[in-house]
Parts: sequence; C-alpha cells; structure tokens
Amino acid sequence: MLSRILIAASALAMTTAMPALAKTFVYCSEASPEGFDPAPYTAGGTFDASAHPIYNRLVEFKKGTTEVEPGLAESWEVSADGLEYTFKLRQGVKWHSNEKFTPSRDFNADDVIFSYQRQASADHPWNQYIAGITYEYYNSMEMPSLIKDIVKVDDYTVKFVLTRPEAPFLANIAMPFASIVSAEYASVLEAAGTKEDLNNAPIGTGPFKFVAYQKDAVIRYAKNPDYWGPAPKIDDLVFAITPDAAVRLQKLKAGECQLMPYPAPADLAAIKEDPNLKVEEQAGLNVGYLAYNTTQAPFDNPKVRKALNMAMNKQAIIDAVFQGAGQVAKNPIPPTMWSYNDAIVDDVYDPVAAKAALEAEGVKDLSMKIWAMPVQRPYMPNARRAAELMQEDFAKVGVKVEIVSYEWGEYLDKSMEPGRDGAVILGWTGDNGDPDNFMGVLLSCASAGKGGANRAFWCNQEFSDLLSKAKQTSDVAERTKLYEQAQVIFKDQAPWATLDHSTQYVPMAKNVTGFVMSPLGDFTFDTVDLTE
Repeated sequence: MLSRILIAASALAMTTAMPALAKTFVYCSEASPEGFDPAPYTAGGTFDASAHPIYNRLVEFKKGTTEVEPGLAESWEVSADGLEYTFKLRQGVKWHSNEKFTPSRDFNADDVIFSYQRQASADHPWNQYIAGITYEYYNSMEMPSLIKDIVKVDDYTVKFVLTRPEAPFLANIAMPFASIVSAEYASVLEAAGTKEDLNNAPIGTGPFKFVAYQKDAVIRYAKNPDYWGPAPKIDDLVFAITPDAAVRLQKLKAGECQLMPYPAPADLAAIKEDPNLKVEEQAGLNVGYLAYNTTQAPFDNPKVRKALNMAMNKQAIIDAVFQGAGQVAKNPIPPTMWSYNDAIVDDVYDPVAAKAALEAEGVKDLSMKIWAMPVQRPYMPNARRAAELMQEDFAKVGVKVEIVSYEWGEYLDKSMEPGRDGAVILGWTGDNGDPDNFMGVLLSCASAGKGGANRAFWCNQEFSDLLSKAKQTSDVAERTKLYEQAQVIFKDQAPWATLDHSTQYVPMAKNVTGFVMSPLGDFTFDTVDLTE
C-alpha cells in the first residue's frame, strides 16, 4: 500500500514539475505583407494583421469597438481650444530585442517624436530610407498641415500642437500608421548601414516579438515576456501565408491552422455546417469601388463617369461575386457609419440611357482598362470576376474593356501613378469609425496629390471644404450635416462607381476562444487561446 502511495506521489511530482506545453496558434493569412514598418503601407487587413503583434500606439482601439483607450500613453489632456494634446507616457515599457539589437533604455518621448517626424518631412533622414515609399495615411489625413509642432516636455510627456481643431485626431492616431518605432534602434541601424532592417526586422513594444519571415510563405512571432499589458494566452503565433481561399479552408479543416480570413462566399454554408468549425460574422465597415482617373479624358467628364455607372449592373456583381454576403453601395461610406446619407439615389442600371449619354458627350468607340486586384479583400472576394462582369456590361454600350492586373504590392504602387491608364477596382475598410477616414483619406484634394490614397485623383474644392469644416467641430449633428452634403456632391460628380459593402466572416476551429472581431477589419491575437 505504501509503495502505491509513493509511486502516485512521485508521478504527481513529475507531472507538476513538467513545464506546460507551448501553445502555437496558426493564422492562415491571405497575402504576404508589404512590409513591417507600420507607417508607409495601406493594404488593409494583410499588413494590419502582420504588424499588430509587434507595435503599439499612443492610444488604441478597445477590442471590438471604435472607442479609443490608453495605449503607450496612460492618459492625455486636451486644451480648451482643441489645439494642444498633452500625452503622459507609460514608464517601464520595454522594447523588443533581436540578435543585432539590445535596447539600452525603455520607450520614451524621443521615440514618439521620431515616429511622427520621419513621416512629416521629406528632408528627414528616415523619410526615404526605402526608395519610393510614401506615407499615404499621414499625407491623406493632412497631418503635415495639421501638426504644427511636437514638444518634448520631459522624457515621459509629449505635447502635440495643432494648427486647427481636429475632431477625429485621437481616433486617427490610434491607427497603425501612428505606431511608435524605436529611435534608438533606428540610430543603431543607421550606424551599421542597414536602415532597411527597420522594415525587415521590426522592433516594437507589442505583445508578440518578430522572429522570422520567409517571403510568401510564413511569418513567425513569439510571445513578448516583457509586455506592459495583459500577457498573451499563446506562446507562438504563426502566419501561414495562403492566398487561395479554398486552400485556406482545407488547412483549417485539417487543423493546419486555427483561423482564416476572407472565405469564399460559396463555401460559407458548408463551413457553418462543419461540426469542427465555427464562424463569426458582422456587417463590414467597408466599401468596394471602381476609381476612374478623373484627370484623363474622357474620364475627366463627370457625365461620362455617370454614364458608365449607369451601364453597370451592380446587383449582378453582388449576386455572382458575393453570393449574398454583400449589398450594393451607393455612397462612399457604409450604411453602418454615422452620417450615412440614405436619401441619396443611386445611379440606375440603364444600358440604353448610358449609351445615349456617352454619345451625347461625343464618346464613341471608347477603349479602357479595368484593373482587377490579384488578392481577396473583405470588400471584394473576386475582383477578376467582377471585372469580367463590368467588361460584359460596358460592351453593351460600345465600350471595349481590357482587364489588367499586377502583383499586389505593384498593383497598389502603380495605381497611385497620376498618369495611370484605366479605372481601378479597390476598396477600403474603415480604420477608426470616423467618416473622414473614408471621404478625407480617399477623396479629398489633399489625398489626390503625391503620396495620397485618392486613386481617382479627384479634387473638388467644395467637397473638400465641407470635409475640413466637419473636422473642425466636435458637434456630431453639425458634422453629420456637412458629411451628408459632401455625399451629394460625390454622387453628382461620380469619381467612383460605388460597388458594394460586404459582410465580414471569420471561420475558425471550434476550440478557438478569445478572438474578438473588429469593426475595423483588424486581426489581433493577444487575447486568443486554444482549449483542449
């Protein structure tokens, strides 16, 4: 009897002494990241998901909401006139390290100033450390004209001095482009002549540390043991880069990954019936669109753009491409967003009227290009199929369409070239829940120039003036009225054909817990866990 007790006690002691098995979570991401520097890239979910484990911002979005909460700043104060934001920074926040860098100090005000100033000035030594990069968010959101100065009050206090009141300022700096990078790491890289490692071997303060990236294959992260916030539930995070939705689903079913984005609409019913899987869903804060180059004839004529919009059977695109997982868009912002102008009347599908309108403008035998994205996005699961349907519709009114595409990074770069030939299928998932994040970033005069995100290169001063007025008041009713007026101008001038708003679906293994869907389309994993 005694021997049995001793054996049992010994077994219990061995079990207790054994370290817990490391938990690995695999995310089947849909595309390769453009890079790991948070400032220059705007591809949306791909980059956001790749970068979020690494970085923090001064303020961040509370999970599952568009509400702002403390991040690297533990508190802040706003002056009565709205022109000064003073941030009290967290102390004791540790930077990651890697084989080339061991930080000698904690996060402080110098890092905040460096992170913003490198985007603000073309003369900054870190502005063009990668040839040709642009800071679309920073420029499109008019940050250069908004931020007058950033003052280091002390090591843990930073004051932003603005040139004008800016209602969405806090929400704007909660976005990934405003992530804080290490000024000390940048200095070490510059001295070593390896500045590109700021993008290739990122250092942050986030819940996971970057380990390695095998291009177009896999990204590996490890739990940050020194994270200042709640510790992640998992030890290792892996992004298995899997562009094909069918292959992502196969991997999910086989247990090779635990969560995937952007399922093919045709697969949703089967996914929901699989007893080993579950699907979370919500209305997407997004819009898909076809952006004309409004600086090139005949697309510089709004009557021509309106005629082409009338030639397009958008409901057929929704039926064929989204298969019930989306709705036709008439405005540049989604119907779930405040200030949405539901009184707007969409362009009616009328090929006969469209052809007559083109002829009235002297447009005959028109040939054009439509650019189709090579990847799935939440707002467009199959751009090639959508382009083919547009091609068929336009042929009915005498317009010949050539469909072109490029690798994703090249697609984004080339579509920004002012002399671009053709109309571009693209879209947007909201970054902060504010209407300006759609209309200002994508359609203002400020965003139409070099480094902006306005793929239509459309500049309507009346439209932009309304946006500027809307940002300078904190009165939501007044802002709503101004944005509603701006949507009327947009619809009349038609720089885009508004295509769709999609529903967001996230399939995952049944044993996944703690994943929180974001209305902003982000994928974050610091609260995710796996049950037995």
